[in-house]
Order: sequence, then structure tokens, then C-alpha cells
Amino acid sequence: MLREQLEKLLAQGRDNALLRFGLGDACLKDHDAEQAALHLAQATAQQPGYSAAWKLLGKALHQLGRLDEAQAAWTTGVTVAQQQGDLQAVKEMTVFVKRLQKQRQAAQ
Repeated sequence: MLREQLEKLLAQGRDNALLRFGLGDACLKDHDAEQAALHLAQATAQQPGYSAAWKLLGKALHQLGRLDEAQAAWTTGVTVAQQQGDLQAVKEMTVFVKRLQKQRQAAQ
């Protein structure tokens, strides 16, 4: 429902980082990580200082098994969040990166 409304806004040309973030979030809730990653990548391109978008982008990429890209998104997100003073986001994404590194070590 929400996703459809947001897609209509996008189709009307109301493209911005907040709309893309909302769409990415809605796509993730619909278990559509592929579309989520596209919208969230666009959100970070439009507003590189949007730490929450970096966090969700990493999550979508992780779900797709694109681990290098997920780690890169979270690493960038940590830097962005530090610059914004968003300490909660810094903590969360730092944990995601560490968890991902542990997963990869276990897989080797």
C-alpha cells in the first residue's frame, strides 16, 4: 500500500532522497531487496550525507549476497554518520561490518 503510493509520487517526478529512502524501506519490508538496493543507492547519490540510507542500502545488499558492496555501504555510512554526529547509526553500522567480517572468516 505505502510502496504503491510512494511509487506514484516518484512517477509524478517527485524524486528526492527521502522518497527514495521510503521506497527502499518499503521494498525491504516486501522482501524485494533488489528494488530496495536500487532506490537506496539513488538516495545516497542524491544525498550522500544520509546515514540512514547508507545503513539500509547495506542491509539490502547483504540480503542479496553482495557482501563487498554491503560492507562498503556500511563503511561509508559510518563515516557519514560520524560527520553528522549520529552516534547510534555509527554503532549499528560498526556492528554490521564486524558481523559481516566474522561471517566471512567463518565461511573461509
